[in-house]
Amino acid sequence: MDFIDKIRELAGIVQKQVEYCLTEEATKTAMVMPFINALGYNVFDPREVVPEFIADIGIKKGEKIDYAVFLDSVPIMFFECKWSGADLNQVHASQLYRYFAAVQPVRFGILTNGIIYRFYTDLDAPNRMDDKPFFEFNLLTFQDRHVEQLKKFSKSAFRLDEILTTASELKYTAAIGRLIAQEFEQPSDHFVRFFATQVYSGRMTQPVRDQFTDITKRALQRYLNDRINELLTSAMKGPAVPEKTAAEPNVPESQEEEPVDPKRQITTTSEEMEGFFAVKSVLRETIDVKRIQMRDTKSYCGILLDDNNRQPICRLYMDREQKYIGLFDESRNERRVPITGIDDIYEHADALANASQPI
Repeated sequence: MDFIDKIRELAGIVQKQVEYCLTEEATKTAMVMPFINALGYNVFDPREVVPEFIADIGIKKGEKIDYAVFLDSVPIMFFECKWSGADLNQVHASQLYRYFAAVQPVRFGILTNGIIYRFYTDLDAPNRMDDKPFFEFNLLTFQDRHVEQLKKFSKSAFRLDEILTTASELKYTAAIGRLIAQEFEQPSDHFVRFFATQVYSGRMTQPVRDQFTDITKRALQRYLNDRINELLTSAMKGPAVPEKTAAEPNVPESQEEEPVDPKRQITTTSEEMEGFFAVKSVLRETIDVKRIQMRDTKSYCGILLDDNNRQPICRLYMDREQKYIGLFDESRNERRVPITGIDDIYEHADALANASQPI
C-alpha cells in the first residue's frame, strides 16, 4: 500500500473514532499511535518508539514527553499530545520547548491533538524550538501536496538535511498563505488602498474606503472561484476519445430521481473530487489509475475507464441531501446505493474492481 493510501485509510478510521476520544490517553491510543505507525515506526518496538520518554532537564528530574521516535538508535522526533478536542492555538508546548533544548540530537518536535499535527524545528535559533511551526498537517482535510511533505518524516524517507532545507521555505510559505487567507476573508486597509488607488482617482474618504473594502472582498472571492473552476475544468479534460454510438448504461426506470440543485452549472465540487480520488485509491492495485477519468454532468459525477461512456466504473450523486454511489453490474445496469460520505466508497471495492474490467 502506498504511503498516501495509508494516510487516507487512517483518516477514515480517525474520522469515525474522534467523537469517542474524549481524553488524552484515548487520543494517544486510537489516533496518535496509529499515525506514528503509518509513518513506518513500530510503536511496539521500544528501539523505535518510546512512550513517556524521560530526561533530566536542569534541576527538573523525571520530565516526560509523550513519545520519542528513534532512528538508528538516535532520537529524531518528540511528540507532545493533547486530547482530540484541544485547541492547539490555546496550548503552550512547554514540554517540547524544554526537551528540544536538552536533547540536542532531536531536531523536530510535533504538537498534536490526534487530528492536527504541528511540526517545529529550530530555524530561528540553534537548539531552541521556534515559536511557530514550519509545517502543519490536518489528518481530515489534507491534500496530496501535504502528504508529500509528511512522507519526508517517514522511516523509509527520513533525511534530516533534506527536511531542514525545505523547512524554511515551508514555514514562510505557510505564513504568507495565512496572510493571504486573512486578506481574502477580511481585507486590511493597506490591502484595500493598494487596489483602490489604482482604479479610483478620487479622494480616499472613509465612506469610499468602506465601499472599496466590500468591492475588494467580492473581487478576491470571484477571482478565486473563477480560478478554481478553470483548474478543475482543465484537469477534467482528458485526451479526445471518439464517442461511441452505443447507448449509455441503463438506469433502472424504477429509480426515482431526487431534485438536483438548479443553480449547479456542472461545477465539480470538492466532495466530488474527493470521491474521485477515493475511487482511484480503491483501484490503485487493480489498474493503472491514469486510466480512471472523471466526467461531470448536472445530474451526477461519472467516473469512467479510459474516458469511455461504455466503460462506467461508478457514478457519484453528491449534490443532494441523500447521497448515492451508482454501481454497475456486468450488463452495465446501474444500481444506486445510499452513502453518508466519501468513506463509504471504500466499502464497495469489489463492485468497483469488477466494473473497472474492460468489456
